[in-house]
Amino acid sequence: MNPDLDLVLTRDVAHPPAALWRAWTEPALLKEWFCPAPWKLAEVEIDLRPGGRYNSVMAGPDGERVDSKGCYTEVIPERRLAFTDALSEGWRPTGTPFMTAIITFEPIGSGTRYTATALHADPDARKRHETMGFHQGWNAALDQLITLLERTA
Repeated sequence: MNPDLDLVLTRDVAHPPAALWRAWTEPALLKEWFCPAPWKLAEVEIDLRPGGRYNSVMAGPDGERVDSKGCYTEVIPERRLAFTDALSEGWRPTGTPFMTAIITFEPIGSGTRYTATALHADPDARKRHETMGFHQGWNAALDQLITLLERTA
């Protein structure tokens, strides 16, 4: 990790890696928790393989839309998921990269050490993401994921 370029969220969660993996990789589940309320994940397309698409549309409460097209770079079931908006499906460069995300699921007892890392190309992009509310937003989304798992367990 490079503290000048990366933002990291690590938390221990009382659910197994398999449950967190499903929430990250099944579109219907992802839509239920991914965006901090009142935002919603309105659309998501997943082709869960390296080079496969990860496209989404986040919708805000006042009609805002944030479209994101990306590509999975690494898929290790129940352990590691990495994707970037620097590439689109089939490894095509997008020309407008913002970040690469790496999500890891480390088994600890009956739970998981969950780590989300956002890698940026330069300190300004990192700072923009931090100012946008990386820590608050990604923690709120994880809280929503945990609530979903508790509700569906």
